[in-house]
Amino acid sequence: MTTTPAGQADLDVLMDLLDLEQLEIDLYRGASPPESPPRVFGGQVAGQALVAAGRTVEADRHVHSLHAYFIRGGDPSRPIVYRTERVRDGQSFSTRRVLAIQNGKAIFALSASFQLAQQGLEHSVGPRAAVPGPDELPVLHQRVEATARSQWLKWINRAVDMRLVDEHPWTEDRVATDEPIRAWMRAGGKLPDDPLRHVCLLTYLSDLSLLSSVVARHDLSTTSLQMASLDHAMWFHQPFRMDDWLLYECWSPAASGGRGLAQGRFFTEEGTLIATTMQEGLVRLPRP
Repeated sequence: MTTTPAGQADLDVLMDLLDLEQLEIDLYRGASPPESPPRVFGGQVAGQALVAAGRTVEADRHVHSLHAYFIRGGDPSRPIVYRTERVRDGQSFSTRRVLAIQNGKAIFALSASFQLAQQGLEHSVGPRAAVPGPDELPVLHQRVEATARSQWLKWINRAVDMRLVDEHPWTEDRVATDEPIRAWMRAGGKLPDDPLRHVCLLTYLSDLSLLSSVVARHDLSTTSLQMASLDHAMWFHQPFRMDDWLLYECWSPAASGGRGLAQGRFFTEEGTLIATTMQEGLVRLPRP
């Protein structure tokens, strides 16, 4: 793959964030990047919590699902402590619970299940429609750099190579659509072979545009709404590498009561479904 020194350097910083400091057995500490949103990015705390869970599981068991709740907004200026509970280790499955704590209060809770590799039935759906390949699309910062208000978003654009297939709700000149919003993404450099590192990075990135699909069905911009993730779930179907291209397809089936439900699917360039995610989020209209 083609990489740039800047992209690899920023990717290394991102991966360092997902490499937690161990304080004690089953107790870890994570930090936020210098360029960070006012609240800790939800994908970051989810990815770090999955690292804390994965560190307590045998290497031959890989995560196949996670379910999580965002409890409080995190402060990016303070460290986050992750406390892992070893719920069960069976013959084929291991279950872990992780509580993310800041200022003595829980801000995030995750349950994850890991499985020993096994044989079974196999089938997979493909993307809803044919899309242009990543090489046919401009890189993300060429489309939104001029309007990006966050240094954190610009940093992510360097650490991760993203190519928008559709106009997202935070870009200009878009209209409401009932179709999915899609983007190609891959790490901005080379990653080690450790499967847990790739899964945790995918977990981090899964929160980037998922809730935006709720807004995409309306003639509104994400900048005019109050939005926050409430819960998050993922299922991992096939092995993958985050330094290969993946297509992220997001769509919202329902919204009501100031909340929106979004579902996302990750595909390889060959069209194989490798992960599915669901999220409910707070989507509030501006107050009069």
